[in-house]
Amino acid sequence: MRPHWLKIKLPTGKNFNEIKAILQERRLHTVCEEAICPNIGECFEQRTATFLILGDTCTRRCGFCAVKKGSPFGVDAGEPRRIAEAVQKMGLRYVVITSVTRDDLSDGGASVYSETIKSIRKYTKDCKIEVLIPDFVGASGALETVINAKPEIINHNIETVSRLYSQVRPMADYKRSLELLKNARGENRSLTTKSGIMVGFGEEWNEIIDVMMDIKNAGCDLLTIGQYLSPKRNALPVRRYYTPLEFEILKSEGERMGFNHIESGPLVRSSYHAKMQSDSILV
Repeated sequence: MRPHWLKIKLPTGKNFNEIKAILQERRLHTVCEEAICPNIGECFEQRTATFLILGDTCTRRCGFCAVKKGSPFGVDAGEPRRIAEAVQKMGLRYVVITSVTRDDLSDGGASVYSETIKSIRKYTKDCKIEVLIPDFVGASGALETVINAKPEIINHNIETVSRLYSQVRPMADYKRSLELLKNARGENRSLTTKSGIMVGFGEEWNEIIDVMMDIKNAGCDLLTIGQYLSPKRNALPVRRYYTPLEFEILKSEGERMGFNHIESGPLVRSSYHAKMQSDSILV
């Protein structure tokens, strides 16, 4: 049974229904819906959403994720334009773009990220853009393609401690993900970089501190820390629920490490309060 601090309200409200209608009308996906995010009601009601590009089917088998897994079919060429139209209609001034992982594509979908960023810029001139990218399997030039489209923030989640990668992210690589973050900062020193982790998989406290330090040493400015909540029956089980006080302690630890901003709490997700996080360091 989940502790009381993880209770959430059922999603409802005028803005919530309007955002749902806009997304359905343009045949768009959000990670809010596909990943069963606990904050969907709050975020939609505040007219924010994290768009999910490259379809709704992921080629990987991460043990924590509710997104559909399988063999995707092709790429929807009209998706970037429809997202740009939705951003304009929703009146967004900050948008997060993420994707399923597409290991079937030669560039991992980097070119679609680039096209989506450019389309949003065309429709909405003063909208800041954060991209939450996969590792592109280390594909040569993929990261550069995204960076050249000039998003304000590049986010890549480490998700968990190194020891648990084979269980939590069996098709990913801890060192490769850290290298991506380092390379993102190396490509453009003015670019803001961000990462996130979840706790509750069975990690030890000292391992959490170690992964936070690894992320900081990779040059990250922003960090999110949240409680893992098993999204479906066959997903990894929750091994431990961390208290709000423990999340506050982790935030303090991260501040001592030198992160510019840390969002740490039981219901925190990578894109939760993303605009507020960016406002803390972007001019």
